Amino acid sequence: MPPRTDPFVAGLVLGAGGSKRLGRPKQLLPYGEGTLLGHVVATARACAFDQTIVAIGGSSADVRRGVDLDGVEVLVNDDYGEGCSSSIGAALGAVDTRCEVMVLMLGDQPGVSAETVATLLAGRGRAPLAVCRYDDGPGHPIAFARSMFGALAGLHGDKGVWRLLDQRADEVARVPVAGPLPLDADTPEDYRAVLEALAPA
Repeated sequence: MPPRTDPFVAGLVLGAGGSKRLGRPKQLLPYGEGTLLGHVVATARACAFDQTIVAIGGSSADVRRGVDLDGVEVLVNDDYGEGCSSSIGAALGAVDTRCEVMVLMLGDQPGVSAETVATLLAGRGRAPLAVCRYDDGPGHPIAFARSMFGALAGLHGDKGVWRLLDQRADEVARVPVAGPLPLDADTPEDYRAVLEALAPA
């Protein structure tokens, strides 16, 4: 993996959604030898972040029982119904004061690897914002310098991060990452596609 140059990096895994479109907790969906969220948390561990926070909310008691959350800080966001921006805002209060960069990962996007995160951080340079530029468009994970934390705290809804990237477009590093956008699991059809991508050819 490319060497990491940032002094203190926090990783935030968003796993607090209520899974309305899926009809059951997506965090607990079987994936590989564990669960969907468990796989993403394992990826976050492999990134060797200086601090890893996992935001949960919907079905939080079941998620605590069913997902391997060892070695990470668990943040329960009771306002998860207000969108992922509420989890980001809550997590900012738990981020270590030494943190200079925070990497945002989606708990339902198992196709993101530790190598992807390393590539993002290595390609960020000193840009306040950095996003992965896949073959078919921009996507997570996304990196935010501490100078952006105030703006992050003011976001609302599920698309707040993307609105921020649009508003600060001239401050965004777009880091090339080979391959298509990683799939996420919002609907039963999405989940089937995620499993098909996992299956050996």
